Amino acid sequence: MTDRDHLLTPPRRIGMLDRPDCRIHYEVTGTGPAIVFAHGLGGNHLSWWQQVAHFSPRHTCVTFSHRGFAPSSAIEGGPQPRDYAADLGALIDHLSLADVSIVAQSMGGWSAVEHAIARPGTVRALVLAATTGTIDPRRIAEPERSRFEPWLAASTARRTQWREQGIHPAAGARMAAEQPGLHLLYRHIDEMNRALDKEALRARLSALRVREPAELAAARCPVLFISNDEDVQMPPFAADAIVRAVPGARVVHIADAGHSAYFERASTFNRIVEEFLAAHEDSHLPS
Repeated sequence: MTDRDHLLTPPRRIGMLDRPDCRIHYEVTGTGPAIVFAHGLGGNHLSWWQQVAHFSPRHTCVTFSHRGFAPSSAIEGGPQPRDYAADLGALIDHLSLADVSIVAQSMGGWSAVEHAIARPGTVRALVLAATTGTIDPRRIAEPERSRFEPWLAASTARRTQWREQGIHPAAGARMAAEQPGLHLLYRHIDEMNRALDKEALRARLSALRVREPAELAAARCPVLFISNDEDVQMPPFAADAIVRAVPGARVVHIADAGHSAYFERASTFNRIVEEFLAAHEDSHLPS
């Protein structure tokens, strides 16, 4: 490796954040404006490898594994998602991150939405990818509300079919067919937490999904929803209704992607996020 190659490699460090009842694994890569990435139920800090590679030359990229997700410490009985936002806030404080942006996918939305609402005006930009977090999609306005139950029935049937075919529902049939290597990697990352009772955790997440769409406005930060039109885990139309209730929020759809577009369509996902963050990097946070 030449001296020049060394200079082109973003700095990286690994750490553990001590919490009262667990330890949170985190990694920091790159320098510049900070982005914290919050992973979904089928992932951990490794899920964001394509985003870290893309953003770390110009940003400080922080990835972490939620409590109970390897290599963070295991928790007897499984993690309580009500603790996620406090963990996220503690990590941001521990790393002394200022004007931080947050990119959250699926389960990570529970962490991000609750953190942003708990600390209004402190998040520079919030990206909610394939997630409404703690906002209840059953409470969205019409005409999208009437679409929820038919979507749920069809998606439940599709997930059952895919499991029988060995297709990970959060990856999707298109990823499995078109990018089998990515699909295999997605499964490998998910299997790092095979001991975790994810159905129990899914029920706990569902119980916390109680907010009205308009409550997101309390975060007082720019919000971008990224919805994936082939998603069978999160209704892709829910964000269209939520943004109408949250001033300044917007939504972008990715047509040819399932639940995990950040993994399946990384270049498209990264471009969308990059354009959104760039539009807010030089702006002042809402007062």
